[in-house]
Amino acid sequence: MDIALLTSNDFDTLINNVFTIRISDEVQLDAELIEVTKLNNYSPLERNPFSIVFRTDQKNEYYEQGIFTIVHPEKGDLQFFLTPLGFDSVGMKYEAVFS
Repeated sequence: MDIALLTSNDFDTLINNVFTIRISDEVQLDAELIEVTKLNNYSPLERNPFSIVFRTDQKNEYYEQGIFTIVHPEKGDLQFFLTPLGFDSVGMKYEAVFS
């Protein structure tokens, strides 16, 4: 699937679904999609910008921002640039922004 064609609607129905973040061949994390946020559109592009937030069960460690493969049974393998947002009471949150 071409990520340039993704919209927030593609993820709205997947909130609370578990994805896999493939950090490397050896490291894969289960990550729950916890948030989809529509962002203000200041771009002439057709797609409205949005962000999605995943949460892992990591308590003390996190991975630096970078491009990672996100795997979901329906959406397949997608490559997103993820940024760590910080810990909450459950685990570490990572965000992908689509503009």
